[in-house]
Amino acid sequence: MNLQTIKGLVSGGESERIEFKATTGQRTSAAKTVCAMLNGMGGYVLFGVRDDGKIVGQEVTERTLRDITGELQRLDPPAFPEIETVPLKSGKEIIVLTIPGGKGIFTYDGRAYMRHGPTTKPMPKTEYERRLVERIHATRRWENEPVPDGVSIADLDEEEIHLTIENAVRLGRLESPPRSDIQSILRGLELIHDGRLLNAAVALYGKTSRLKPIYPQLVLRLARFRGRNRLADFSDNREYWGHAFSLLRRAESFLLDHVPIAGRVVPGKMVREDQPSYPPRATREALANALCHRDYAVFGGAVTVAMYDDHLEVANPGGFHFGMTPEKLTKTHESRPWNPIIAGVFYRAGIIEKWGTGTLNILDWCAENGNPAPAWTEEAGSVVLSFTPAVTGHVSPHVTPHVTPHDTPQVAPQVIAVLDACKKASSRMEIQDAIGLADREHFRKHYLLPALDAGLIERTIPEKPKSKNQKYRLTKKGETLLKQMEERSE
Repeated sequence: MNLQTIKGLVSGGESERIEFKATTGQRTSAAKTVCAMLNGMGGYVLFGVRDDGKIVGQEVTERTLRDITGELQRLDPPAFPEIETVPLKSGKEIIVLTIPGGKGIFTYDGRAYMRHGPTTKPMPKTEYERRLVERIHATRRWENEPVPDGVSIADLDEEEIHLTIENAVRLGRLESPPRSDIQSILRGLELIHDGRLLNAAVALYGKTSRLKPIYPQLVLRLARFRGRNRLADFSDNREYWGHAFSLLRRAESFLLDHVPIAGRVVPGKMVREDQPSYPPRATREALANALCHRDYAVFGGAVTVAMYDDHLEVANPGGFHFGMTPEKLTKTHESRPWNPIIAGVFYRAGIIEKWGTGTLNILDWCAENGNPAPAWTEEAGSVVLSFTPAVTGHVSPHVTPHVTPHDTPQVAPQVIAVLDACKKASSRMEIQDAIGLADREHFRKHYLLPALDAGLIERTIPEKPKSKNQKYRLTKKGETLLKQMEERSE
């Protein structure tokens, strides 16, 4: 590295990957930053540069470099950042530590650190534990642990196992097994290892009732709420225990019972076209993903399906792993299932696809059906996928009864919900609370902005969109539309 390169680094100021230290007297603080960068994207620590970015250099001796090396020896596991010196015309030098990234789990004096912009902070315990779990994930996880003593093949659904093989062979995802006994089939599906049945086998095929107290997490909860949040009463509330295939069928049956289907006669055709509020292929994929990716180590957890007047949520215990984010799920991405054995069996059975295409298919099927793009969020230890109803060709009967697209403009149900909440000037939080949504970004993207873009509501302080005192109120256009809809529903 040369002085010109250092000037380029310094010109951008301190950041997640750049840290300035005036002298090696700050080497303890610098070592914590090195730890944080090892746990992140890597970067550079520059000794001889003040906080304001002025390059001043410092005297460098063998002892100076030895002191830095000694400080770095307190890192665990051992790490060896590259140490360079760059001379200045003044005779002083810049010391440059080049730190490789990798999002590891390094500690300094027994404490892990991470970068938040230009600041080094202790790593939260939850983040540290998550990284530890991900590190050992390849070799040790809930699904590939042996079942408890007393659990055997006799506790599994033999008919479902044979059905899996039939579908896998028919789809060309598995060659016809040379032996048809259950033990050989389970070994071929990687559900037996070293002669021991694995937890994954119970998650996929566990059937007998005596397994319930041993595997209480094999639960599906289903609910239809009479409102827009969980404070409303139930119109239907169910809970089932069972293996993944049975729970998938239970959930699909529940959606068939409750998802509204609009019908219309298209000019020039003799048949009626039906359009469900939520596309079955997309919701099936969402349910399958929830069963595959959920954290089965959470014994009190369950996959849940909650239907409200204005949206549908599919949630599973666990979080995003391996650097996955909601944004990445909307693009081509690598498939790294949390339960690869379970996901592999679902793939062979034709339930899911590999290669990370499931979320992209969900987006495509929603678009085809006229649904707004669904949103993935991580809330209270669960991954939640939220759907909003289809709006092409009809307006959801749960939100605007007796209103047809021939009577009023086609307006998404989520926009109508915003209008109802804006009868008086209200803040973003007040509107969000009235609708019953927890996720701020989902509310902003799918509710607030569409209402603003349609000219149905307006800001009370338009010249300062981000003002903390900002509120939203109906425009004349919004008042007229809301009045029309209220009159039609009487």
